[in-house]
Amino acid sequence: MNNTTYSVKKSEIQRKWYIIDATGKPLGRVATEAARLLAGKHKPIYTKNIDTGDHVIILNCKDVLLTGNKINQKMYRHHSGYIGGMKEVVAKDMMEKNPEKAMMLAVKGMLPHNSLGAQMLKKLRVYAGSEHENQAQKPEIWNF
Repeated sequence: MNNTTYSVKKSEIQRKWYIIDATGKPLGRVATEAARLLAGKHKPIYTKNIDTGDHVIILNCKDVLLTGNKINQKMYRHHSGYIGGMKEVVAKDMMEKNPEKAMMLAVKGMLPHNSLGAQMLKKLRVYAGSEHENQAQKPEIWNF
């Protein structure tokens, strides 16, 4: 009996391109599915210490939903590191001015917080509208 665990090699990983249409879907649901695809958890060869994920294109971020009263109550915060350097943006303003950033932050928070997560995040493309520049990669539509 063989007691060794199979570990995927980088040469065996085949990456696909997927499109997720965010129109009318909650922000968190879209981000969760994108993070799953980026990490490769939908594949049988998934290995947690190797990036086995695919490329993801998220379209129509401007039409994503925030449930409840999050549109008025949710705050995006970051700090410059200096005294008094905290910046706060309400979700309503973020969705009007930069919906791509809101989606990118949601997906980033669901990936590992290390160099592997940064590598996975590079495979994400986010667009506010329905146009994208990755037709040459022949992306498939991912429904969930």
